[in-house]
Amino acid sequence: MNNTSLDNNLNNKKRLVVLGGGESGVGAAILGKKEGMDVFLSDSGTIKPHYIEMLNEEGIEWEHQHHTMERILQADEVVKSPGIPPTAPVIRALTERSIPIISEIEFAGRYTDAKMVCITGSNGKTTTTLLTYHILKNAGLNVGLAGNVGQSLALQVARDHHDVYVIELSSFQLEGMYKFKADIAVLLNITPDHLDRYEYKMENYVRAKFRILQNLTPTDAFIYWQDDPVIEAQLKQIATEASLYPFSEHLEPSSHAYVDESDDEIVFDTKATSLRMPRADLALNGLHNLYNSMAAGLSACLLDIKREDIREALSDFEGVEHRLEPVAEIDGVRFINDSKATNVNSCWYALESMGPNTILILGGKDKGNDYTEIEPLVKEKVKAIVCMGLHNEKLLDFFTGKVEAIYDTHSLQEAVDTCFDIAKAGDTVLLSPCCASFDLFSSYEDRGRQFKDAVRSREHKEKESQPITK
Repeated sequence: MNNTSLDNNLNNKKRLVVLGGGESGVGAAILGKKEGMDVFLSDSGTIKPHYIEMLNEEGIEWEHQHHTMERILQADEVVKSPGIPPTAPVIRALTERSIPIISEIEFAGRYTDAKMVCITGSNGKTTTTLLTYHILKNAGLNVGLAGNVGQSLALQVARDHHDVYVIELSSFQLEGMYKFKADIAVLLNITPDHLDRYEYKMENYVRAKFRILQNLTPTDAFIYWQDDPVIEAQLKQIATEASLYPFSEHLEPSSHAYVDESDDEIVFDTKATSLRMPRADLALNGLHNLYNSMAAGLSACLLDIKREDIREALSDFEGVEHRLEPVAEIDGVRFINDSKATNVNSCWYALESMGPNTILILGGKDKGNDYTEIEPLVKEKVKAIVCMGLHNEKLLDFFTGKVEAIYDTHSLQEAVDTCFDIAKAGDTVLLSPCCASFDLFSSYEDRGRQFKDAVRSREHKEKESQPITK
């Protein structure tokens, strides 16, 4: 091939720009390169070293700490990180030029014929995703884990082959989906969250979540919590061709998973598989985990997993880090890490599973929260609130006078020290912040791990200070 032909061939390549150099962006860039595209990745922040190494190994051009707009605006198509809002200047510039912008999930879905189990909801989606993956993997399926957990879908499509993917999808990821289709779509619940992203309009957030129903056919399935008033109202406005598999704590018309109160057994009922198991055998406790287990169990039934495999996996699954995770018991005081509770409804489920004499740590980056949802449980179960954040004014204004004591702290160490000072034997210290972590921490995982480290460090100091007895 002469140089002129080579240049023409390169010029005919599809120009793919990837915005964001994290897990999803790097995965999309690698898949684009594999599919013969001219790929350029740009991140206005700093790309982590191991992602830079991956990009360099693939020979993919990249930049960070700025955007070269001239290069970006030459794109035929753009894959953007879910964390980049539609209002970002780079996105507005692309939109003005009618350059298509899609999500990594949309992009990856073009290059695989694997079955897709897609899970979303305001709360519980990580637990449900991991539990579903656990069931399928233990049953011997060739299954991949993607979305907000595991490796990016695009990277797995580029480098591996899986027959089934279990994918956790946020509303941010769903925003960029157009032709992508789930085989099994799961919607756990919808409560106010990320309203700062959606112009503080609940209807915008609801529409984003319901994009999971896009393109479903009569051979597909939609699993959802039928007692959620928001889901129920939206289903009256949006039609879907998919078969419906609602679940509920109590038997209701059309329920496909529910608790038989006569013997306290969970019933799963689908055309493919039906089974029963004692509720007490579930590995995960609490009402929220009952719903998560029902959604995962229904997905497994629809994939024709053997009954004994479903029962076994629902019984031996280990919980998710940062979600009602026991940390320690010190001098009769339990410490629970629920850092994943980044919205009010998630905190509600945590409090619902607590007893009286709870010391609740709240605070972080408020996303337009309405704390009235947890007010009754706070009055019933919480003896003290410890606010932990750079700006606690909203929390202090709302909860002052509604609990016996409320404290204003501005670091994790100060919050933990305050809890140790006021806690007595029989109390539970619960980190369930209701808020995003980005005021003091890099992520909810960072917040949860720092909390665990601080508690265990204090536990070590307490032990060292005890007198030695002979």
